[in-house]
Amino acid sequence: MSQHQSASVTVFASDGSWIESDAVTQCHQVAALDGMLHVAALPDLHPGKGAPIGAAMASTVLYPHLVGSDIGCGIAVFPVDLKRAVPERLAGRFPDLDRPVGPDDPAWAYVDADIPAGHPESLGTVGRGNHFVELARVRGVLDAGHAARLGLAAGDLVLIVHSGYRGLGERILRSHTEVHGAGPAPDPDDYLARHDEAVRWGSLNRRLMAARVALALGAAPTAPIVDECHNLVEVRDGVYLHRKGAARGDGRDVLVAGTRGTPSYLVAGHAGPEANHSVAHGAGRKMSRADALVRGRVKHTVEELRRTPLGSLVVCGDRQLLFEEAPTAYKRIERVVGDLVAHGLATPVAETVPVVTYKTADLGRAPRRDQRRGRVRS
Repeated sequence: MSQHQSASVTVFASDGSWIESDAVTQCHQVAALDGMLHVAALPDLHPGKGAPIGAAMASTVLYPHLVGSDIGCGIAVFPVDLKRAVPERLAGRFPDLDRPVGPDDPAWAYVDADIPAGHPESLGTVGRGNHFVELARVRGVLDAGHAARLGLAAGDLVLIVHSGYRGLGERILRSHTEVHGAGPAPDPDDYLARHDEAVRWGSLNRRLMAARVALALGAAPTAPIVDECHNLVEVRDGVYLHRKGAARGDGRDVLVAGTRGTPSYLVAGHAGPEANHSVAHGAGRKMSRADALVRGRVKHTVEELRRTPLGSLVVCGDRQLLFEEAPTAYKRIERVVGDLVAHGLATPVAETVPVVTYKTADLGRAPRRDQRRGRVRS
């Protein structure tokens, strides 16, 4: 048996940052894989299923499990022109993004109608987990010149869309793991061809949702000023650069998402090879979903989670998801962005704060008829 030297691992976080030892252990496990060259752990690092989340992993061998099933997941930012943004008035106008977009939906007029992979199922839906669609306000401009180039000013409204689609990605990953487990892709080109379609699918999905929401709110749909995938493989200088919960940070603008009750930050990424040309994609979990559910029910009420300290509203008909996605389940976004800045990986451009965050349809909030008893209930 040949001896394999483990790859280097660099953690881009300060001493005071919340980094779980289990996540660092996963980084070193990945570093021991054949062909691995370097693992860059970003400040939103946390444990994942079989591989760390918040990491960029460079290798001469392509490992599908290092990207996982949510291929094509990313975050896009769309300018939106609304006269007034009153959360209470707008929350109920969000469309049901658990329902796929219909063939006659007007949103189609604003996107490329070509459907990657010939996979129309679930197009225009947000999914669950940490995915969301958010109407947000630019609270502060931190780099005036860069913000102006993007057309952003303080007080502007934007739609932030975080989604991919697990269904298509799961199909691609399953077709590999059922035969090869966590091993390398025997035909990297075949995997990459299907992977690239999933990445394009995720981008189309974000555009469709933004158009659906803009039209529902009475605004004209716009093109994204940012659209960065953070679950993908990039072939760079002959090396496979796997990103799982990490965004491309080499001269790109990235929205580093906070939580439902905290700001998010649009940053200009300028990460070099030591960080595998990557930046963080969000605050990063500090609690498992199970822990967040147990602790959240002790610390919060449902109503506290539906209206945040920032005055924003959260549309979420799934109470369990509300607790799992509570702001306290995540790291402090200010610390994550601060670590990116301290390590020279990114420069903050603008800070956004939520107005309305959509997680899943809250159909039960509106009066509806109980078919069994013929009563109207709320």
